[in-house]
Amino acid sequence: MVKKSNQEKEETTAAKGPDKKTETTKKTQHGAKDESKSSKLSKELHAKLKEAEEKNKELHDKYLRLSAEFDNFRKRTLKEKTDLIKSAGEQLIVNLLPVIDDFERGINTLSNIKEIESFKEGLMLIYNKFKDFLNQNGVREIEAASKDFNVDLHEAVTKIPAPQPELKGKVVDVITKGYTLNDKVIRYSKVVVGE
Repeated sequence: MVKKSNQEKEETTAAKGPDKKTETTKKTQHGAKDESKSSKLSKELHAKLKEAEEKNKELHDKYLRLSAEFDNFRKRTLKEKTDLIKSAGEQLIVNLLPVIDDFERGINTLSNIKEIESFKEGLMLIYNKFKDFLNQNGVREIEAASKDFNVDLHEAVTKIPAPQPELKGKVVDVITKGYTLNDKVIRYSKVVVGE
């Protein structure tokens, strides 16, 4: 056998293809570059994902706040409508209150006259029907006589020395009755307070 020279070995190797060691080295270098690109791309994608999640969280928070504000607005509007319906006839009833005052004054005057009993009965019938009408429409009289003075229900016209010690700070006399419509004061009781 003839010994091959080094040159011939290299040519034979070159003809067969690259050396396995050289090929592995190239693959390793190429793989490192791919991993580096992949790592960089992964970091960019991760950063974009995190940014998108924060944006999503912010939008979700805005949505919840807006939804809550709308719900509050809806409830407030519904309550205002209900209050408006309850007190829709308020002005009409306020204008009718002097009529009931006149009825009461007439009844007080007639109590001294005995010969016109049937007239008194008729007047009392009208008065009672009118009061029933007011009650059916949510109007209630504010009780004031001998009660503690309450600024939410009473309007003090004057103060006088209390005729009895237990009437101090209480209503001594009612000048004009007060009324509520569905628990809302529509006219305060005008009262005299003992001091």
